[in-house]
Amino acid sequence: MDNGAHHQEVTVSTINISQPHNLSIEEARAKLASFEETMSKYGVNAKWDGAKATLKGMAVSGGIDIGKDKLDIVLKLGMMARAAGVDSTRLKASIEKRLKAAFGE
Repeated sequence: MDNGAHHQEVTVSTINISQPHNLSIEEARAKLASFEETMSKYGVNAKWDGAKATLKGMAVSGGIDIGKDKLDIVLKLGMMARAAGVDSTRLKASIEKRLKAAFGE
């Protein structure tokens, strides 16, 4: 065994998004349900541990961190995402639009 070391995909683009909120962690997490649902359509799943989630999918990794007054999302797109035609600028804009709608901005 190689201690679980897997082929690591090279990150070609990182998307960082912050969304202010004035909700409890549970309420903020509930607001993220539609975001998670959309991500799961693309094979990206969130594994939650309290206020933090690890995002994993084909050619995508990252996380969600819900703080007291904002939440942060980091998505790392690999070569396969670029090869599949994922445009990081458009993806970021789409996520920000969904978050603003979900959080009532």
